Amino acid sequence: MDLTTLGWNQHWQDLFTDHAAAGFAPARVVTEDKHYYTVVSDQGPHLAQIVGRLLHLRADNAQLPKVGDWVAIRRPEKTDRVSIEAVLPRKSTLDRKIAGRAGSGQVLAANIDVALVVQALDETLNLRRIERFLVMVHEGGSRPVVILNKTDLCDDIEARLAEVQAVAGHHLVLAVSARTGRALPRLRELLIPGTTAVVLGTSGVGKSTLINRIYGERVQPTIPVREWDSKGRHTTTARELILLPAGGLIIDTPGLREFHLWLADGGLDDAFPDIAEIATRCRFRDCRHHSEGGCAVQQAVVDGSLPKARIESYQKLQTELDGVAERRQQHTWAVNRRKVRGGTKAYLLDTTRDDEE
Repeated sequence: MDLTTLGWNQHWQDLFTDHAAAGFAPARVVTEDKHYYTVVSDQGPHLAQIVGRLLHLRADNAQLPKVGDWVAIRRPEKTDRVSIEAVLPRKSTLDRKIAGRAGSGQVLAANIDVALVVQALDETLNLRRIERFLVMVHEGGSRPVVILNKTDLCDDIEARLAEVQAVAGHHLVLAVSARTGRALPRLRELLIPGTTAVVLGTSGVGKSTLINRIYGERVQPTIPVREWDSKGRHTTTARELILLPAGGLIIDTPGLREFHLWLADGGLDDAFPDIAEIATRCRFRDCRHHSEGGCAVQQAVVDGSLPKARIESYQKLQTELDGVAERRQQHTWAVNRRKVRGGTKAYLLDTTRDDEE
């Protein structure tokens, strides 16, 4: 197995130097089942389990291996089973808050180059949901592409495409059909060898069918949506890294019926570049675009150059991200206090990413 087909490059080679000196081998995580994984090294696929040290020293479960991670493994001797000794720092992630847990986040996938945000061109199309997905993708550090599937069910494709493009800004929007094959060649062009893509969307938008068409044969199970409300049912139950015949890689994800943002950095402005540009003309640099004097954003709403629904969505996500940042800070303080009181050293792994990579 040539690891370059899995995305291995000089960036990962440089990060692996110390692990190589210790006698470990690189591998990429392709499936995850609690503490058991399938990884692929230059010797092929292996069943893997993380060593106890990683379990004990983690700050939270987000630091355990996830689909898409590059890991250091101890090469097998008498069995095909290997141990995961370390996780390489991630270039990008796809994160969400775990529902009901104030200080817990979940990494859905790691080291993603392109995030395919899939929506169906039927009555379930939701511009506000697209905005939320775009923030989610930007916060994790990957590049979003909006995929409008099921063009065969839409009577006015160009009108819907224009609506979505207004929300997506400068990001690519493709109107495709997994059923008829419309625009699939253009989509395949994005998945060049060594590129890792993840497919996002709610149940029923046709993610698994789309992957099957891109692959060229059935690799993911599919079932029809409910006819009476166009709602889908989960067919993908776990994340999996799939190597495409043409050389790209794609990660399918279970349908996200509900997702809460978990990272709070600069993704909001990236997802709303129109508002970010207008905001440069506000009187105050820290303007929240509510009732402050000299707010250029509110003036744009008044004169009709910015849709009211757009700023309302922005402010809703802004409030949510403010709450996320506060909860994350409180969670970090609480974890460190517990460790100090327990007389143990706080082991906080480095999860930052280099934005220049």
